[in-house]
Amino acid sequence: MTDPAAGRPRRRPTVSVDVGGVLVGSAHPIVVQSMTNTDTADPDSTAIQVARLAHAGSQLVRVTVNTEEAAAAVPEMVRKVRGLGVDVPIIGDFHYNGHLLLTRHPEAAAVLAKYRINPGNVGAKRHDENFQTIVRVAIDHDKPVRIGVNWGSLDQALLTELMDANARIPAPRDARDVMIEAMVESAVRSAELAEATGLRHDRIILSAKVSGVRDLVDVYRSLAPRTDLPLHLGLTEAGMGMKGIVGSTAGLALLLTDGIGDTIRVSLTPEPGAGRELEVEVAQQILQSLGLRSFLPQVSACPGCGRTTSTFFQEMARDIQTYLKDQMPVWRESYPGVEDLRVAVMGCVVNGPGESKHADIGISLPGTFEEPVAPVFIDGKLDRTLRGDAIVPEFLALLEGYVERRFGGVAAPSV
Repeated sequence: MTDPAAGRPRRRPTVSVDVGGVLVGSAHPIVVQSMTNTDTADPDSTAIQVARLAHAGSQLVRVTVNTEEAAAAVPEMVRKVRGLGVDVPIIGDFHYNGHLLLTRHPEAAAVLAKYRINPGNVGAKRHDENFQTIVRVAIDHDKPVRIGVNWGSLDQALLTELMDANARIPAPRDARDVMIEAMVESAVRSAELAEATGLRHDRIILSAKVSGVRDLVDVYRSLAPRTDLPLHLGLTEAGMGMKGIVGSTAGLALLLTDGIGDTIRVSLTPEPGAGRELEVEVAQQILQSLGLRSFLPQVSACPGCGRTTSTFFQEMARDIQTYLKDQMPVWRESYPGVEDLRVAVMGCVVNGPGESKHADIGISLPGTFEEPVAPVFIDGKLDRTLRGDAIVPEFLALLEGYVERRFGGVAAPSV
């Protein structure tokens, strides 16, 4: 789609928050973000991971700032990231001692693009005072904040207040419903306190994150009507592999199709020693599958059945998907709009020609016992038929030529 925000359902207009040059909310495209898992006190490893996440497509990257050493290393880490030619906004994630670290390390406060505050763990005895200290630092440095409520670290005083009130009514609600109400109240009341302290309305983003899909949906469907502030979506701990991907996709898709959500993160537990880029790719694919944004040309490929006992079409689909991904760093600069390209690699005559016609460029490979020919369709019309052992390189050459013809004359959008 030429306008990533066009046709996007909205719960109602939200304000727009500028996070280091990335606009979140209003009619702006939904923003993908991620978080490092390095020790921020090590500026080299953290800078490298920030850069890798940014190159994968993360538009915002959050880092943990939990110790004096981490806070002291933030300015050097940011300088190293910029030295790598990466200008992604970097967010500081604060828990428990954020009011101390931000005031003791003003250079870190100045270079971070946003602060994340968890109102559930800024301190019980001096809750409001500590919260307001962070907010005043944000005001002094003209930084936005995300007020991020978490199910596992909810403000216990607020939860107790609501639980006690619930116990006094004739027909008490389920404890889960009270917990959801407490999360929403914590987010809304904290935003009100931030504004009362002097923070501008358009410098606040809210989140209320949990680990369960159904809980996530219910919390945000309750929170969304209460505020016009941008909302950050994601499961707090999605898990590993298939479980994390499916859970995140299910929860985020339900909310995004409701028009709820302005920035998202897929919080996957990586395999030991693996990078963090997969969570960015999953977030992008969720948005692209819903038609909300485009990041990478999409390949439609049939799953295969008894008509397609050969693995050739599977290997070709894999090779073409890899080819498209590898070409995107160059194509993105030379061929604006190429991320909307649709390619089909089909395995037999049943749906092959039809699916290929619906794609921008598609090939229908022969299934078992079919004539060994592969018709190629371009823009819905039969272009030619490929035969022999060079089908893959010939199709890739056709694909490259199609991209150059269709997208080569498109002017790059101004920034």
